[in-house]
Amino acid sequence: MNQLEKAIVRLKLLPKDYTYSEARALLFRLGFNEYTKGKTSGSRVKFYRASDGFIILLHKPHPGDQMSLGATKALKAVLERNGDI
Repeated sequence: MNQLEKAIVRLKLLPKDYTYSEARALLFRLGFNEYTKGKTSGSRVKFYRASDGFIILLHKPHPGDQMSLGATKALKAVLERNGDI
């Protein structure tokens, strides 16, 4: 099982300790690029995939890295709907 497959399995399990760093790495592996407005962009981060124009907005948690379970579920749902996982 490669890193992408492992990352997908972990997201599908909806772990309570899923982190923004894991989500970011998964999205990079799926071909997304991260766009922020610099240091003043706030906690919303846009991930854009040029090949199909698909955009995902994620809330970057702070002060830690752990995402809420709701945000993890939402990420899983959008990636499933789009056929990425």
